[in-house]
Amino acid sequence: METVLLLAQAQARGANPIISFLPLIFLFILFWVMIIVPQRRQAKEHANMVGSLQKGDQIVTAGGLIGEVTGIKNDEIQVKTGTSIVVVERAKIARRLGGEPRK
Repeated sequence: METVLLLAQAQARGANPIISFLPLIFLFILFWVMIIVPQRRQAKEHANMVGSLQKGDQIVTAGGLIGEVTGIKNDEIQVKTGTSIVVVERAKIARRLGGEPRK
């Protein structure tokens, strides 16, 4: 009889909706810190690297071509690979080879 009475009192008071959402809020914050923040940092570093490219830099494209930057026009970069020159979009450059990144 006492347990039924205690159950009835607990249901009458109701649960605080904020407390019931705390685990969901915690998971969202954890997701944000573990996935979104590092991804944004990496995108910013890539944009800085691509923006600081100069003639003579050795690069690797997203397709795997390795070459030397010979010309830069807006969003197009001319890359010398062996005996040929290829035009590559700025966003398709994966990384710069050798040395420290320029500031």
